[in-house]
Amino acid sequence: MSDVTITFLVLGAVVVLFVTNRAPVEIVAVGAALSLYFTGVLNVEQTFTGFGDPVIIFIATLFVVSEGLDAAGVTTWMGQELIARAGASRTRLVVLVMSLAAALTALINPNGSTAALLPVVVVMALRLGRPPSQLLLPLAFAAHPGSLLAMTGSVVNVIVSDASAESGEGGFGYFEFALVGVPLTLGCIAIVVLFGERLLPVRRPRATTANFSEHARTLVRQYQLDPEVSPFTRTHGIAELVIPPRSGLIGETVFPGMVSESGDLMVLAVQRGGENQGEKETVLAPGDTVLLRGTWPDLQVRLQKPDVLAVHPPYLIRRQTVPLGRRALYAIAVLAGMVILLATGGTAPAVASTIAACALILLGVLSVKPALRAISWSTVVLVGGMIPLSHAMITTGAAEEIADLLVEAVGEAGPYALLAGLFVLTVAFGQMISNTATALIVAPIALAAGRELNVSVQPLLMTVAVAASASFLTPVATAANLMVMEPGGYRFNDYWKLGLPMTLWFFLVTVALIPVIWRF
Repeated sequence: MSDVTITFLVLGAVVVLFVTNRAPVEIVAVGAALSLYFTGVLNVEQTFTGFGDPVIIFIATLFVVSEGLDAAGVTTWMGQELIARAGASRTRLVVLVMSLAAALTALINPNGSTAALLPVVVVMALRLGRPPSQLLLPLAFAAHPGSLLAMTGSVVNVIVSDASAESGEGGFGYFEFALVGVPLTLGCIAIVVLFGERLLPVRRPRATTANFSEHARTLVRQYQLDPEVSPFTRTHGIAELVIPPRSGLIGETVFPGMVSESGDLMVLAVQRGGENQGEKETVLAPGDTVLLRGTWPDLQVRLQKPDVLAVHPPYLIRRQTVPLGRRALYAIAVLAGMVILLATGGTAPAVASTIAACALILLGVLSVKPALRAISWSTVVLVGGMIPLSHAMITTGAAEEIADLLVEAVGEAGPYALLAGLFVLTVAFGQMISNTATALIVAPIALAAGRELNVSVQPLLMTVAVAASASFLTPVATAANLMVMEPGGYRFNDYWKLGLPMTLWFFLVTVALIPVIWRF
């Protein structure tokens, strides 16, 4: 059996397992890489090269950057600003989220914008009582047409522009992609506004962030605190702890106003069985609840000790209740620096995001452990396992065989048929391998077909760029799609339900608009 046949069989098995959801997607991805190794298609270095790919580093460090923005209170502030402008209107909320995602993508890329806005949208959903599944997929999908608003929106844009320049017809301008990017973005927003409620699942993820937007009022009411004094400031906060059985604090005497031995924490109130113990001294017993006040770092350190149980981690409370914390300016500056590096091409994307992640840790916005916890290792494993399959599609010639068959089938039917065929081929490849790899495969085919039919290659190459961005049908099509899968609680089939009408819109714009702007 040839390597090409084996690669097709593995690809088919992966698609079936992804669609039927019979096995964890991470196992399917790694299993595909191992299958290619044991059948001799890939050697051991090629099998595991995905986990050392710059894309993996880029994705992992973007999660750290996103966590840094969340930790500094930037995401809470942005969420509050968006909520204030959107109000309770679902339509305004969808339009604002998708417009912001598309605009930010034009400066960096779909993965970067999705990672930056992901925690913002989650906080917004919690504040408004909406399931994140109603907003996160529109966030990721808005980034795809947003990548066509400027040259910096995607590596694919650079690839097709260079191919056009090398053909002798000149490259595309920095904002020339926006001629199709703007209508594509507006159409995608309209699809979500009109059909999103029916096409998107109403599903809560297995693990979701608690909503602390009313936490201050709850504590003031429950512990009968002074309503005129804010429990939460940029430097200080309050936190509840429970005395567990066998705690070393059992038998200790406490009272409101008592200061800890270190002087960094103060007891505000004590409850037993849900009843306030007042100003009197209380001998702590298992199940007692103590309300402490102190600086945010001191509260975090105290509640991590094994002799108490934290009702809610202080760092989660701070992020949602104190927008623009003391490290917010550092986080914003780091994000701006990363955006500039990505927009100007000053360095490789993985290097830019790694610099940003390290800077957040060195500046004290994040510590190492929270940074590591922020990385979605499920996403990392999935992408790392799929890269070897993408590599096999290219090196064995499997992708080229499909592309050659397409040219033979539709090339003689005229340029419009070729345009449609290139779109379908590019979209099909782009759901399973990276859009960058897809563009590298299909762009030479587009050039050859254009020369053979004696037509301009610019409309053909722009078709490749548009179709490569139509990565809506599977979660593995792009890292942006994968990023929202876990926090949104999505399944494999959720993607194509909303993605299919968006793909059809991309097809209509391609066939109807591209030949008008870039003539054959």
